[in-house]
Amino acid sequence: MRFAKDGVPIIIAVLFLSLIIIVVGWIMNNSFSYLLYLVAIGMGGFTLFFFRDPERVTPPLEAVIAPADGKVISVDTVREDTYLGESATQVSIFLSLWDVHVNRYPVSGEVEHVSYFPGKYLVAWHPKASELNERAEFGIKHTSGVRLFYRQITGFVARRIVFYTKVGDRVSAGERFGMMKFGSRMDVLVPGNRELLVKKGDRTVAGETVIARLEQPST
Repeated sequence: MRFAKDGVPIIIAVLFLSLIIIVVGWIMNNSFSYLLYLVAIGMGGFTLFFFRDPERVTPPLEAVIAPADGKVISVDTVREDTYLGESATQVSIFLSLWDVHVNRYPVSGEVEHVSYFPGKYLVAWHPKASELNERAEFGIKHTSGVRLFYRQITGFVARRIVFYTKVGDRVSAGERFGMMKFGSRMDVLVPGNRELLVKKGDRTVAGETVIARLEQPST
């Protein structure tokens, strides 16, 4: 099993604490010891589960691939002027505590925009979370010339976003670029009238689920 590199320090700390709790329970050697054992196993098990980083097989398509695991909580038409400068379809994906939190690039191309904003910690499904919460925003120009915009957004529980992306990077769809720790949201903004392949209520798998086609539909 592979684990997210940004979670390794937390995994080590929690497992060490779990070991201490187990030792304390062993020394006490009474009925309360079993509760301590359960707490230690629960802490360690959840931490390993949360920071899991399974391999994914990205389809070899000219398409927008899901950058995050989770549930599509909204599909809206919005105006995006930070990078796209036009109307776009915003697909918002909510990551629960049980989802894999490692994030992956949605398209291949060159990174042209990266920005970070400190902010509030509204629940991730709040309509204003995209504007008010702490977030990192990215713009990538696909090899076809199509530009794509997406955001990592913290939630009420998630208080840390991590990314390795910088302007000028050449990236490939499905590659890891960061993670969000403990419940959060990812917005993907697809420009123009591209065909969407997901809808509200669908579940996505980072690096595998196709969100939208990149080519313009024929008229």
